[in-house]
Amino acid sequence: MEDVIIIGTGCAGWTAAIYTARANLNPLVISGTLPGGQLGTTTEVENFPGFPEGVMGPELMNRMQQQAERFGTRLEYVQINSLEKNEDGTFTLKADGTEFQAKTVIVATGASPRHLGLPNEKELIGKGLTSCATCDGAFYRDVPVAVIGGGDSAAEEATFLTRFASKVYLIHRRDELRASKIMADRVLANEKVEPVWNTVVTEYLTNEKGEMRAVKTKNTETGEEGEIELECVFVAIGHIPNTSFLEGTGIELDDEGYIVQQNSGAGTNIEGLFAAGDVADHVYRQAITAAGNGCQAALEAERYLAEREG
Repeated sequence: MEDVIIIGTGCAGWTAAIYTARANLNPLVISGTLPGGQLGTTTEVENFPGFPEGVMGPELMNRMQQQAERFGTRLEYVQINSLEKNEDGTFTLKADGTEFQAKTVIVATGASPRHLGLPNEKELIGKGLTSCATCDGAFYRDVPVAVIGGGDSAAEEATFLTRFASKVYLIHRRDELRASKIMADRVLANEKVEPVWNTVVTEYLTNEKGEMRAVKTKNTETGEEGEIELECVFVAIGHIPNTSFLEGTGIELDDEGYIVQQNSGAGTNIEGLFAAGDVADHVYRQAITAAGNGCQAALEAERYLAEREG
């Protein structure tokens, strides 16, 4: 029986592990299918405090892991398929051929960005394809970029990118944005933004280094094909919270599938089950906010155990 099991190895998961390990709770971390979370697949991170020269995403995750393991954290490379709360208040977690028991669980499984499903997307992530303007916008100063999407997120990303890019193509499959009027008016009024209406991206084109150099497009009404030269594409068509394994637990999710946090911002409607990071955050989605939320979840889990066993 584990005192605490942490599901996820991004900023939220490793921060929760550091705090629970230092509290002598001997946490067990479950890696899932994407060790290191989204940062494990990114390149340079310039906005995480303590790294004035920036740090590579995988290196940051590796350092967090080393810090957690220094205090006794253990790691299992499995994928949790289901979670159930037992009558005695503990939890049973099942993976393929493996079962775990825990007094508390911290879910830090993050959210996966939606992509277009084009052939070379995976290879282009970090090489001109991203889903976070706040994270990567500053790398594309004085060059053309594109944002794909039509909602508030797309409008916000495009507006933010005008601080850096020479031009921002806002590519949307319809002839008007789905964003709120104030967001839509703001982005369309910016002289750096060029809307590309009734258009979908059909192919990413790369240079000899395998980096993004252009996109092929197709007009949804006329079928006319085109090409836009650029250096980065920011996909803003939403994220999918990684909560499918929680089906049937009774945990409260919002309309988009994110875990609804309660109490101090890390608890859930199920006692002993906590959530941290992007799996419960569709607003900020930053490494530092995930880390802070991981700290909250760890402290809440520690207090829960102390009260339960005291």
